[in-house]
Amino acid sequence: MKWGRLCFFAGGVWFGTVGARILSGRSAKKVYSHCTAAVIRAKDAVVDQASVIQENCSDIYETAKQINKEKAARETEEMIDDTETPQRKENEPEE
Repeated sequence: MKWGRLCFFAGGVWFGTVGARILSGRSAKKVYSHCTAAVIRAKDAVVDQASVIQENCSDIYETAKQINKEKAARETEEMIDDTETPQRKENEPEE
């Protein structure tokens, strides 16, 4: 059992050493650079879309506020009209 653990340890050390050399090579650095550039482009695209969405939400919010303001004005007008119209009592005959 000790040999199995020793083999795993030696394999890990070897893989780590060779892997470090491979990952620090020129071609690996080129891949890292291209991947980083792609991530930056994706981030910029997301930021642009977020700005567009935020502008649209602002427009929608302002329109909704205007609609509520107009509705409140209509309701206030209706309340004023109702109070100005004299109310007829139930037993009172119509004229």
